[in-house]
Amino acid sequence: MAARAKKFLSFDFEIFGKVQGVFFRKHTKKAAENLNLVGWVRNTGHKTVVGVVQGPEEKVIQMREWLSTKGSPNSVIEKSVFHNERYLQKADFNKFEIKRH
Repeated sequence: MAARAKKFLSFDFEIFGKVQGVFFRKHTKKAAENLNLVGWVRNTGHKTVVGVVQGPEEKVIQMREWLSTKGSPNSVIEKSVFHNERYLQKADFNKFEIKRH
């Protein structure tokens, strides 16, 4: 049986709760980089944090768990919404970055 081509998993996210003013974006970037993931994160005008995560499936699943349960040390995650999950042949981004509004 031929080896399966390596695919990347991607998802969009929105995190609700006390996630602005608590270094959530900075810690998200650090967690993503530690897992060798790419994408972006930014604050919204309605006090949530949104972004995109892409990378190897097992690492993306770890990041989803981090976004759902951990976050930055002073954050309070009330709800995590993940959507637009899909497999890619290659990542759309070269690094993980913090975007400004």
